[in-house]
Amino acid sequence: MSPVYDKLVDLLVDRFAVDRGTIGPDVTFEELEMDSLFLVELLLVIESEFQVKVGEEAAAPTDTIATVVKVITDEIAATAP
Repeated sequence: MSPVYDKLVDLLVDRFAVDRGTIGPDVTFEELEMDSLFLVELLLVIESEFQVKVGEEAAAPTDTIATVVKVITDEIAATAP
């Protein structure tokens, strides 16, 4: 898909022990059995790894991986010089 997607998948696999085979752009965090508390931790990791600021409302359990990739991509674009 994109470098942002690939990096997010790597974070999910390496930091959160998600099976790479279960991850896809249209998969929701709920389908990956991740709750709101997990998402808060994930968003903190995203802020650190991508050097962007995203709020807690940036992802919900019913959001897809592609939705969060778009949020990250939009934030990167908004902060680009």
